[in-house]
Amino acid sequence: MLGVLAGFFVVWAIILVGMFVGRRNILGENARSVLSALTFFVASPALLFETLSKAKLHDVVAAPLLVTAVGAMVTATLFFVIVRFLLKRTVPESLMSSMSASLANSANLGIPIAVYVLGDASYVAPLLIFQLAFFTPLFLMALDATTSAHRTTPGRFVLMILKNPMIVGSALGLVVAGTGWQVPELVMQPIHLIGGAAIPAMLIAFGMSLNGARPLQGAAGRRLDTLLASAFKLVIHPAIAYVFARMLGMEGHALFAVVVTSALPTAQNVFVAASRYRTGLTVAKDTVLITTVVAVPAMIGVALLLT
Repeated sequence: MLGVLAGFFVVWAIILVGMFVGRRNILGENARSVLSALTFFVASPALLFETLSKAKLHDVVAAPLLVTAVGAMVTATLFFVIVRFLLKRTVPESLMSSMSASLANSANLGIPIAVYVLGDASYVAPLLIFQLAFFTPLFLMALDATTSAHRTTPGRFVLMILKNPMIVGSALGLVVAGTGWQVPELVMQPIHLIGGAAIPAMLIAFGMSLNGARPLQGAAGRRLDTLLASAFKLVIHPAIAYVFARMLGMEGHALFAVVVTSALPTAQNVFVAASRYRTGLTVAKDTVLITTVVAVPAMIGVALLLT
């Protein structure tokens, strides 16, 4: 238990450094976007490749992936029914709110939590793979079908998935793990060094993003939606994952890992999608902020219950 708490302390310490750096504007106006781009396009793919190339495929793609998929889809479906039929929101807004309630921040916070709290970045791989290769495209296709502003063909979605650097890094790592090929040390060393930049850069950029935001403004009129989405993301989603994982016979650290990754906060790219489709902006923005602030204490609660 002390090791888990120490891991959370490390994560929050670096986030606080990022908040300080952002508040003081030490790195300039565009620092957060530069750090985010560095982690997304360069460092995170390297880290995922190195980690997954040494992983056991059964531990990555079997029960954890199934629990991840079921937990997210059940959470999204339940929330969609509530906001569409009880709160009477439009279909596009209901889809976007459901995305806010079920799509986790698997990269910027998920990878650091996996490394420092769970002990291995491979624990977040099922979540990354499911969300990037299936769950997010599924939501975007549904939004395309219910709005007139954008139309995207299935072929373009496949191309978008294949061009995602974290999907490419993960896929190559899984291929290496599956074939048993040993990557030459001369090649792996620079990959290791580049991947080492991912976590500190992620968390500093993440901390910088927390400055100045104020959720739940009364004028926006979506407080109930936001609070419900936040509760679903931090409580209902991990609870569903826990129940299903227990049904599959998971226990111990494997059970702890799938529940913790399900309790990750709402992904920041939900707000990007809301901006693109011009629907659910308030719920997306506020849910990202609230779950981001509350997620680490919530995951500490999960740790106290399961360890």
